[in-house]
Amino acid sequence: MTNKMFAWKPAACVIALCCLMAPLHAEVDVEVANDKLTQLANGEHRSEAYKARNVYRHPVETLVFFGLRDDMSVVEIAPGGGWYTEIIAPYVREHGKYYAAGFDADSPSRFVRKSTARFKAKLAEHPDLYDHTIITPLSPADKTAIAPAGSTDLVLTFRNVHNWMAAGTADGVFAAMYAALKPGGILGLVEHRGNPAVAQDTKAKSGYVNQDYVVQLAEKAGFQLVEESEINANPKDSKDYPEGVWTLPPTLKLKGRDRDRYLAIGESDRMTLKFVKPERP
Repeated sequence: MTNKMFAWKPAACVIALCCLMAPLHAEVDVEVANDKLTQLANGEHRSEAYKARNVYRHPVETLVFFGLRDDMSVVEIAPGGGWYTEIIAPYVREHGKYYAAGFDADSPSRFVRKSTARFKAKLAEHPDLYDHTIITPLSPADKTAIAPAGSTDLVLTFRNVHNWMAAGTADGVFAAMYAALKPGGILGLVEHRGNPAVAQDTKAKSGYVNQDYVVQLAEKAGFQLVEESEINANPKDSKDYPEGVWTLPPTLKLKGRDRDRYLAIGESDRMTLKFVKPERP
């Protein structure tokens, strides 16, 4: 796992940020966390298709990098099919809290209502693992209380920023994440990383987002960048495909066309960024 501070961050600021976070986020016992998370990432409750993606998504290393502890209050934004839910929810079940934000049974969107029903059905399959999961709605226009304000230790979002950009809701979602976190709390973010030589499309039609653009969105909401990691980097990803990032697995939007080529590339190149909500604005 290769982690590095951005070169333009002055040393004094880095030291200050580390001190800022120390009271709330004690050092994770990496060996213990690795063992527990590895068991969950490869558990029998997970489908073979989901477990096959571990090699691309590095869930154990990613969650340890973000500082996940089993006593934390954690919000995951838009868990989708619950790929990370299957790891995080059981991990914090006994001592912490897990919020799945973005589902809404009362949404005017049929897609959201169906997604909510599927997610609830998934939770019901393993009540011994997911019975403490708290589902909260997220609609930047009118529903932004993804958890009690200032109550959570960690907010996580995986490959969602491009969707918010497409919907024009990025500012609202970043604001909601900021509001949910305690001062000193962490935002862990993974996103398809665009080519910095290509100007950013504000609607992210390709599914790729330039890293500096993501940092700007987060900083606009009040977050400060603490650390970045290359855990989820993929140098094979050229980022110039006919159907954007969805050309690659797991979507493989071109179906049989050049399938072996795209399977050989694997899932997308991804930024992995850790932000902090400052103790003082």
